[in-house]
Amino acid sequence: MGLRHPLGAFAVAAGLGLALAPSLFTVSYGGALALFALLMGRRAEHARPAVIAFAGIAVAGTAKIAWRGVDPVVEWLVLMGTLLFGAVFPWLAGRYWRQGRELAAAGWARAGHLEREQRIVADRARLRERARIAQDMHDSLGHELSLIAVRAGALQVAADLPDPHRAAVADLRAAASDATDRLHEIIGLLREDGDEAAPLAPAGETVAELVERAAGSGLPVRYIAEGDATRPESTGTESERTVHRVVQEALTNAARHAPGAPVTVENVRDAVTGTTVVTVTNGPAEQPAAPAPGGGSGIVGLKARLCDLGGTLDAGPHGDGFRVVARLPAGHTTPAPAPAPGGVVISYARRRTALAFGAAVATGVLLVGGAFAWYAYSRSHSVLEPADYARLRVGQPQDAAERLLPDRAASDPPKERAPSPPPAGADCRYYRASGELFVTVEHFRVCFEGGAVVEKSVIPKAGGREKALEEEKEWVR
Repeated sequence: MGLRHPLGAFAVAAGLGLALAPSLFTVSYGGALALFALLMGRRAEHARPAVIAFAGIAVAGTAKIAWRGVDPVVEWLVLMGTLLFGAVFPWLAGRYWRQGRELAAAGWARAGHLEREQRIVADRARLRERARIAQDMHDSLGHELSLIAVRAGALQVAADLPDPHRAAVADLRAAASDATDRLHEIIGLLREDGDEAAPLAPAGETVAELVERAAGSGLPVRYIAEGDATRPESTGTESERTVHRVVQEALTNAARHAPGAPVTVENVRDAVTGTTVVTVTNGPAEQPAAPAPGGGSGIVGLKARLCDLGGTLDAGPHGDGFRVVARLPAGHTTPAPAPAPGGVVISYARRRTALAFGAAVATGVLLVGGAFAWYAYSRSHSVLEPADYARLRVGQPQDAAERLLPDRAASDPPKERAPSPPPAGADCRYYRASGELFVTVEHFRVCFEGGAVVEKSVIPKAGGREKALEEEKEWVR
């Protein structure tokens, strides 16, 4: 029954304990009480039945203490201490045990879920990276094809070029434009074996070298560097690669949409903040523009990339031409991932369990401390000195006798050890003969009737009747 129905077994053990002792503290059923409380916390899904059981035991024990008519404070404190340490603490331990197993199971389940999520995120990241690399390859190859078209355009307008060659160069220029268009149509996602990022520009090429290569292809472009941009550039960082891509895309668009227009590239890096500002400006077209491929998304992709790095990109008409302005901070920080909800739940559960144990311990300390303080106070203030007892006389007026008596009477005198029953109808009071704690001591009984002392006697401590009689003779003498 205890294993399958620990609540019922706990109630039976508590009832038997209260039947034997109102304070619930019994050697016979104390161990069973703690064991069933532990099982109750381990198996019960809800805490309410256990709390109701604890409250019912406290009410029943309090009622029995009040019915017995003994000193209620000490008995009640012992009842509460026994209920706390013998029932509530084991129940909390069982709850913690159950909670630990549930959290462990939930943790393993969440670990599996997070592992699946990580695989999905990794797959999505690979797909995004392939799409980005495909777009970059499209833009990079489009840039090179645009430079080929620029060279062909320069040859086409050469004065000493024969007409057959001029027609061939015109066909070459149109073929470069058609190739750019087809490249835009067919390049999408990379193949499965293309996970690694491919180099999209000559190895180690800087922005200055990119502009110089474009100028060598016939594009009328000049480069202006200011601030830290005049120093040798590093090409391995994400920021520098992004700046290179911005200039490459802007030069490609200028060669495609405004052939023959002068282009200016300004690269300014603040020495204090490290912010880089790249401006690419072109004037109006001086030659007929080749048909532009539709649906280009180079500028849109660059805006997203700069936004990820904490920068901005502005592109639009400027006078009769066009201007692209990119601002990139010295560094960017990736927001720390939010703590997993499972970790928050586990932390909250552990904190709540610790608070419950802390509250129970604090309550137990207060109860034990209060019980000890009241025990010491009641014993020390109910001591009748043997000399004062010896001064009491049968027939002495009550007022005179009470001046020799302590403030309090003993709350739990050993009446069963009294040498004789008290006088019928007399008001008998009991006092301790010593202030020693946690040991059995002699007690004095003083009875009053009709305003006078009618009887005084010594109640010996356990096992010391003969010695008490001898001490009484000494006190009376």
